[in-house]
Amino acid sequence: MTYLDSNLLLKVVDSFNTDYKVQLSHTHAAFISKANTKRDSITASRPYFLSSSWKVYGDDVHDFVTIALDERLPYRSQHGLDPSSITVDLFGVTSNTNWITQTGTAKEIKNVWYDQIEDDVMRIHIELKHKQHWGHYISYDSTSKKLVIRIKRQPSLKAKNLFIAIDAGHGGSNTGAAGKTTSILEKEYTLKFANELNKRLQRKGVKTFMTRIADVDISMIDRALMLRAQDPDLLISLHLNSSANASVKGVSTYYRYIGFRPLTETILQRMLRLGLTNFGNVGAFNFALSGPTEYPNCLVEIAFLSNAEDEKKIMDRKFQKRVAKQIHRGVKDWLKKL
Repeated sequence: MTYLDSNLLLKVVDSFNTDYKVQLSHTHAAFISKANTKRDSITASRPYFLSSSWKVYGDDVHDFVTIALDERLPYRSQHGLDPSSITVDLFGVTSNTNWITQTGTAKEIKNVWYDQIEDDVMRIHIELKHKQHWGHYISYDSTSKKLVIRIKRQPSLKAKNLFIAIDAGHGGSNTGAAGKTTSILEKEYTLKFANELNKRLQRKGVKTFMTRIADVDISMIDRALMLRAQDPDLLISLHLNSSANASVKGVSTYYRYIGFRPLTETILQRMLRLGLTNFGNVGAFNFALSGPTEYPNCLVEIAFLSNAEDEKKIMDRKFQKRVAKQIHRGVKDWLKKL
C-alpha cells in the first residue's frame, strides 16, 4: 500500500499469522508485518485526531508542505496527471482551523489545498508546476507530530547533469533465476549489465551510484535505505526474467506509480531496437525498488534466462554493451519529451 515513517500510531483490530490487521479509518483497513510493530502502552485511544496549521515553503533543494497534527498517523500517497499532482490521504484525521501559510519560496509546488473526503480521512492536494513527477518523500518531523511532505524539484533536463542510480538485481545467496541450457545465474549477469551501464554513463559524464559492485547479499530494505541516503534523480534496476514456459521470451519494463511511467516507456522502446520480443510495459508492479516515491524508477527485465535464444544474447558481451547504450538513449528520449 505504501511505505510508512517510523513511530506511527496504528490501531490493531485483528491478528493473522505474521501480520496484524490495522484500522486506518472507519472504512479503511490494512495489514502490516508484526515484525515492524511494537505495542504502545502509553498512548490512550481517542475518538478523533485534529489537524492544525500548515506551511508551504522551499529551501535550496526541495519544496515542503508541513501539517501540524495531534498524533503521528498513517497515510498513503498517489500521483495525479494532467495536471501533475500528488494527493496524500491522512487516516484518522479531522481538519480543524487549517491555516495554510505560503511563503512564496516553493519552486515546484503550484497550489495546495485539502478536502475532508470522510469524517476521519483528510485528503491533501499538491499541484505541481511540471508534468513529470520527480519524486516526493513523506515523514514526520523528528521533534514533533508534524507531517512533512518533501517535493523534489525538476533538475537540469540533460542526461549528463543527472545523478543516476543503478541496481544490479539479486546477489550473494540470492542467486535469482538460472539459465535454461548453461545454468548461468541471474545475479552474475545483472552485475555484468549494471557494470556496462555504469561505465557508459560515466564516459558520458553522468554521476552514478551502484547499489552493489560485487557478489554480496544486500536486502531490499538496505538497498532502499541506501538509495534514500544517496537521493538520486532516477533509478534503473536490472533483472533477468524467467518462465516455466521455455518459449516465452523478450524484454519488459515495470513501474508502480503512474507518474513514473514515461521513463519506463522510452527505455522499453529503445530496448526493442535490439531485436527483443516486446513482453510489455507493466504498471502497478509491486516490486520492492518500485515502491519508493522519492525518485523516478524503472525496473528492466532485460530478457528471459529460461529461453534458449534470449539466454544466448544475455551471455554475449557485445549485447551487454548494446543494452547499456539503449538504456542510456531511453533516458535521453524521456528527457526530450519533458
